[in-house]
Amino acid sequence: MISPTAAQWFVFLHTSDIRSLAAASNGLVSPMRGSGQLGEHAADYVLIYEDGSEQRAEIRRRHQVGSFQFRWGEQCLQAVTAKKPRPLSLNSGHQSTLINDTTAHGPTWGERQTQLLFEEPAPWHNFLWAFENPHPEKAVKALRFEHVCGTLIIFGVAAGNAHSMPLRWEKRKKALLRVPPELSFGPALDDDSRLNQVQIDLGQVISASPRLIYPTEAWERTRQNLEPGTTFNEVVVEYAAHEDAEFHLPDGTRIAVRDLEKHSSQKDFILEPIAAADQRVILRVVEAGTNRLLPVKLHVHGKMGEYLAPVDRMRNPNPGWFENYSPDFFHGNHLSTYISGFAMIDLPLGEIFLEITKGFEVKPIRKTFEITRETKQITVEIEKALHWREKGWVTADTHVHFLSPATAMLEGAAQGVNVINLLASQWGELMSNVGDFDGHTTFGTKAAGGDGEFLVRVGTENRQHVLGQISLLGYSGNMILPLCSGGPDESAIGDPVDVLLTEWARQCRKQGGLVVLPHFPNPRLENAATIILQEADAIELYPGRDAYGGIDPYSLSDWYRYLNNGYLVPAVAGTDKQSARYAGRAVGAIRTYAKIPDHQEFSYQTWMDAVRTGHTFVTYGPLMDFNVEGKPMGSRISMASSGGTIDISWQVASVIVPMTSIQLIVNGEVEESCLLKADRDAGIWSVSIPKSSWIALLVRAKYDDKPEIIAAHSSPVMIDVDGSAFFAAADALTILEQIEGALAYIDTIGTRAEEKRHKEMRLLLQAAYRRLHNRMHKMGFDHAHSVGPNQSGHN
Repeated sequence: MISPTAAQWFVFLHTSDIRSLAAASNGLVSPMRGSGQLGEHAADYVLIYEDGSEQRAEIRRRHQVGSFQFRWGEQCLQAVTAKKPRPLSLNSGHQSTLINDTTAHGPTWGERQTQLLFEEPAPWHNFLWAFENPHPEKAVKALRFEHVCGTLIIFGVAAGNAHSMPLRWEKRKKALLRVPPELSFGPALDDDSRLNQVQIDLGQVISASPRLIYPTEAWERTRQNLEPGTTFNEVVVEYAAHEDAEFHLPDGTRIAVRDLEKHSSQKDFILEPIAAADQRVILRVVEAGTNRLLPVKLHVHGKMGEYLAPVDRMRNPNPGWFENYSPDFFHGNHLSTYISGFAMIDLPLGEIFLEITKGFEVKPIRKTFEITRETKQITVEIEKALHWREKGWVTADTHVHFLSPATAMLEGAAQGVNVINLLASQWGELMSNVGDFDGHTTFGTKAAGGDGEFLVRVGTENRQHVLGQISLLGYSGNMILPLCSGGPDESAIGDPVDVLLTEWARQCRKQGGLVVLPHFPNPRLENAATIILQEADAIELYPGRDAYGGIDPYSLSDWYRYLNNGYLVPAVAGTDKQSARYAGRAVGAIRTYAKIPDHQEFSYQTWMDAVRTGHTFVTYGPLMDFNVEGKPMGSRISMASSGGTIDISWQVASVIVPMTSIQLIVNGEVEESCLLKADRDAGIWSVSIPKSSWIALLVRAKYDDKPEIIAAHSSPVMIDVDGSAFFAAADALTILEQIEGALAYIDTIGTRAEEKRHKEMRLLLQAAYRRLHNRMHKMGFDHAHSVGPNQSGHN
């Protein structure tokens, strides 16, 4: 018996036993209703009204009730599990040490990537079933449960009224919660803490994030990737709930979801709806004049700063290292994704704000669109502003990790990067991209089904945490192993130092590859020997940990030492991209431009050849070209012993970052400079060269809201003046000290390889040491370092 209750809905909390299947002698089951016994009549629940009449409800398995344990794929059809779906934050919670043990240790790492839990693994499941009373005006005085088959357990019954089926939530929505400054959701709160501050009944809060403030009125006049501001007393709350649900705020305030349209104000809190993203729109990005779809990097947000992702992209990507390889990118709080030129996207009615970028030769686009119910398609046309590619220049990122080849190709095409070098490697016990390496495939070629304009080649980054790291690009045949040596943090604990960078480099060249010293100069040790023995094809400049840091003067200072001593090692650029956020590194954020000779077609091989010749520059946006006496970057020019005057012609252009000045670097010093006030400029300098010298161009640039940076740098032109050798004694000595350091490391704390291998490595390092040491003596420089019997020296 119950107290007489008149209600529209009766909600039962119950569960049932597991009904065994009757199998024939051959093991087969017929009739086959599944282990959940779909449709089996288990019981009748009867409402008994005060007037003596009754209303009977048939309880069938997998309809109104489920088994306390059930197989995957045999969910209930008219009932829900008692535990509602809940969000999982990417940024909190400890990871299980036991595979799939979510009950004892919380969600595993893989489960956390889904950012939700549904029908959580448990030894017991209960179910909620809502029965709509056909006579809500009549009071119910009793309930009767009539058994039919099996066992059911009924834990409780609730009664009440609702505007619709109480267990069915509406589509996902968003609201803006404004709180007083003293109650703001400050940066100290993580995602889970914000979620705990805002609750909802008859539904679930999915996320609660600080509102992002974009320059709405000036959107089309501001630069690409400009990070939004953040306000911590305005929170974007995403939720899914029943239409009768209520929000529960920290001070005890309750606000009904249906009242949000009234911009409800209760005490110190204001909660108002954000326009639902329910207008499905096709977005096309096309080349002007041809209507050809173009891959691009895309950002879209709504009026409240909420990010609007295409329907096949993550709304909240994981920025963690080696935790997500989706085609998305974080620029601080500014989130973007890569598309092929076609996207399906759900947009809110009203204003939306779109940003499109595509490399360094297309001017970034920021546009505002008004979305109505008639908006079915948006087409954006793109036209190149600069034409370096048409002049034979191709772009490359020499250093990318973790992406699949197909994703790397998409991101490269969207960023206007013609060559992506995807590097397999080792990280302790972890091996990455090794299954993508086959020693011969260049993805994106016409032979591989592409158009030949955007290529991906899998190489290797071979590493040792003290001696250094080396990128082996484009080689054919077997993978050059080991990938790493010498123990943590690059290889596994206990791995010996059994191979040198220089040996890896030689093997790469034997197999037809290109040798690059990555994120130069670090780790800063054996790369000195590799350069002295002329086994490196290029050094790589990279972004470091500041997306707006530009080319690091530290890296240039180290590179200049070798140029000052006559070692022509061209410059290339790689991002070392490892995740969606990693140090702000989009593919090609800094990139190599290499010039393919006019008589050759672009291919991966001709790109490698162009790098070897040194006809390259690296850039964050400004494009350049320069010639010395008509000779391009990477050239060597001979002059008579008296030297002379040379003519240098240059041109620069940028549609990405405003240029401030161009400088002519001669032997590491600024010889000429010119202020730049337009997005294109050109000039000619005449410079006196009395001795052997190297010459390069450097471009500085500055966003209005950021410090000035070194934004581009060319590879040098080397000028050999007869009777004047390239030699800088102080720089040569520091190079020699690096080789001494490499010997000291393998002789002392480096985990020792077997004796024969150790001696072979010592001999190679000694050969590099002697080559430079003897040259220094020939130049009349006798350094003061003594060399003991177990160190390198000359005889």
